[in-house]
Amino acid sequence: MPGRVTEDRHASPHRPPRAAPAGGGDDPRPVRGGDDPGDAAAVCRLYTPPMIAAVLGVPPAAVRHWIRGCLLVATRRAASIEWFDFGQLVVGRGLARLLHAGLSLREIDSKLAGLAPGGAPEAARSADAIVTDGRRLSIRRAGRLVGAGGQLQLGFYAEGLAANHGHDRAATHAADRSTAPEPPVLDLATARFVEVAIPPRPRPGRAPAVSADGPRGRDACDVAELLDLADELEAAGEFAEAAEAVRAVLQLGGPTAPVLFMLAELLYRAGDLTAARERYYATIEIDPDHLQARASLGCVLADLGEQELALAALEGVLVQEPGYADAHWHMAGVLASRGELAEARDHLRAFLALAPDSPWARAARDRLEDLG
Repeated sequence: MPGRVTEDRHASPHRPPRAAPAGGGDDPRPVRGGDDPGDAAAVCRLYTPPMIAAVLGVPPAAVRHWIRGCLLVATRRAASIEWFDFGQLVVGRGLARLLHAGLSLREIDSKLAGLAPGGAPEAARSADAIVTDGRRLSIRRAGRLVGAGGQLQLGFYAEGLAANHGHDRAATHAADRSTAPEPPVLDLATARFVEVAIPPRPRPGRAPAVSADGPRGRDACDVAELLDLADELEAAGEFAEAAEAVRAVLQLGGPTAPVLFMLAELLYRAGDLTAARERYYATIEIDPDHLQARASLGCVLADLGEQELALAALEGVLVQEPGYADAHWHMAGVLASRGELAEARDHLRAFLALAPDSPWARAARDRLEDLG
């Protein structure tokens, strides 16, 4: 079957997709949402988290982390699936620049929080104005360079950084121009991508939002720290260790659909298909409308040779959300492996209609040609 539009557990850690969380308490993110979840036009040319990860060349865990911290804000949400517009891709490019400069996910959070009155989410919206000097960050405001806490940088220091920042931006833009026409082409036989939905991280200065039965106080802080740790371990390809961190979250807060789904995806990427299948089922038992879990269950069932059940799972996803391009991609793979080539072509065409700018669009077109 074609690669999952989620992450390759065997390849480099910056392979893409999976979506992000539904719900989780006091989520401030504005979302143009599910009046008509089946409206395919509403999601055409929008980006799923996997697509963002692929375009930016960052681990899917990084994108998930930024979504949970409200650094990236969904344009539309249907059930457990989120889509993002081009403006959010631009924000992500600024965050990716910091990640590529050597800062960890948690370092980015803490350093951005000191650069704007609204904390990291506000600073992220101006990420292109952020200047790096080793592990020190400053932000350009009204022609001045301001450091953490609003401290104005000295003139000679600011001038030196400005020159370096201009050079770095020119180099980055040149690299973007040289590479943009060639999106990554994935090996459909081996690629697998994973989007993990997780609860929103508490914003600085606010008490963590938890359910009536969820963790409170110190336990809630521990959960947020463990989820951040799991993100960094997953981004480094340490799937077993990341899974242990997620299991610790389950011990602290009890089973929730987003966290069970995160564990299932980690187990899938680690190659433990049977355990992953059981976690997907557990996710769906708690949240029958968790479409990401249903789509991923279809993938793991196909890998286990249970193709009829895989098709049933994916068909159910598309009945509820016809605009979910990833599910069309997976359906095409299962159908092609069964020799149902006409139906596979239909789903590849649907994928291209929904996500013409996807990093996998070229691979889909090549597959269409192969299928005749």
